[in-house]
Amino acid sequence: MGVSRRGFIMGIGGAALAANPINRILAEVINPQTLVIGNIRYGMAHDETKCIGCRACILACHRVNKVPAEVTRLDILDNGTYRELNKNSRQFVRKSCQHCDNPPCVAVCPTGASYKDPKTGIVDVHHDRCVGCRYCLAACPYHVRFIHPLSKTADKCNFCRDTNLAAGKPPACVAICPVKALTFGNLDDPDSDIAKLIASKTVYRNKLYLGTSPKLYHIAGKFGEIRG
Repeated sequence: MGVSRRGFIMGIGGAALAANPINRILAEVINPQTLVIGNIRYGMAHDETKCIGCRACILACHRVNKVPAEVTRLDILDNGTYRELNKNSRQFVRKSCQHCDNPPCVAVCPTGASYKDPKTGIVDVHHDRCVGCRYCLAACPYHVRFIHPLSKTADKCNFCRDTNLAAGKPPACVAICPVKALTFGNLDDPDSDIAKLIASKTVYRNKLYLGTSPKLYHIAGKFGEIRG
């Protein structure tokens, strides 16, 4: 049976990928595969032009999810003080799990404890499987995981998956924000608030060059640099 020129070239390329693990890794980064079932892919947006740094979101997260005081699932970082109309203005940026479509923390977990829920796109941890090896902490390029001081297992933001979200309510941080700086919803629903926000505003995401496809979006503040 004859082989076309295109088929011959593709065959050589496939053999090269199989023979070189670096090529395979690059192919996965350049062409990431995302498993989505049920057409739900939760994401969040943080509007830095609205955030006042009150940290109510952090307190709500601790209370609703029973997070010990010495650790946190999210943080609000001061992004600088700037002069505007003869007064000083401060800007803040959210730091929390990005719920990546292609999460490196899942890829390195030796027990399958770290996983991405195929029904929602939420990245989470099976605490009964976690052995506290810290591989996922080292692999996360956003440095948002920690070891829970009581369970000794990896922990992080899971969009209140077991608390508010399970009860049909938005994540605690979203619900409590006094200035509505947070928007949460299904990225794959064009009629959702978050999809409309992303379509109508200029947004940025951190470290896109890594191929992680993060689902935490930011509306940049008016001053200074974007610190990814």
